[in-house]
Amino acid sequence: MYLTIQGLVLRVTDYNDRDALLTVLSREQGKLTVKARGLRRKNSPLTACCQLLSFSEFTLFEYRGMFTIREGRPIELFAALRRDLAKLSLATYFAQVSALLAQEDLPNPELQSLVLNCLYALCSLPLPEQQIKAVFEIRAMCLAGYSPELSGCCVCGKEYPDRIDLAAGTLCCGNCHTEGKGIRMPLSPAALDAMRYCALCSPKRLFSFQLNPSDLSLLADASEGYLMTQLSQGFSTLDFYKSLSMADPSAI
Repeated sequence: MYLTIQGLVLRVTDYNDRDALLTVLSREQGKLTVKARGLRRKNSPLTACCQLLSFSEFTLFEYRGMFTIREGRPIELFAALRRDLAKLSLATYFAQVSALLAQEDLPNPELQSLVLNCLYALCSLPLPEQQIKAVFEIRAMCLAGYSPELSGCCVCGKEYPDRIDLAAGTLCCGNCHTEGKGIRMPLSPAALDAMRYCALCSPKRLFSFQLNPSDLSLLADASEGYLMTQLSQGFSTLDFYKSLSMADPSAI
């Protein structure tokens, strides 16, 4: 059986001295694990199309339940990411989250489009990395079925409460009593509007908003905290990205 896909390489793992296993996110087949024979050999013809974060066209054949790459052709390598360690580490965080959220053999064109758009934004758009990161986190969680309830305070109904409960995924006012003792993070009206926009806007308009630095910081902290809380885990790639900002804040 032969299969042709256009897929984004989310992970590359050594398989033996010569081969590697790729985790690939495709539109029609969802997440696939594929073998790249000879990828670890010098001058392998698959090197470009199989590198992490490359978007490529693959022709696969299936044998005993395993897909193997017969041939590949790179479509977009996002070269600008590979010249900037901070952007590369942030893009790798997007890939690590996507590999967790995507499911085997379940079509997920929306998630693939989101990651590709965020990689393009990192390469080509004059936007703060915090904004691109927040867009990815909010939208990825919505696509995965973890949409927060952002219409108003879950207690009094106020349209612009000043907190988000990370565990419950609801908004609340600082003086409204809610059950549980989950972490609440502050949100300004502008940051809340941006979060609502990211959750509901057209995919083609994801980055069409602006925030001042203080509101953007609130949005970034809330979106990251929400993703981490809902998925109940951390990400090594995010830790590395944040270590770069601690070492050189001007680099992020």
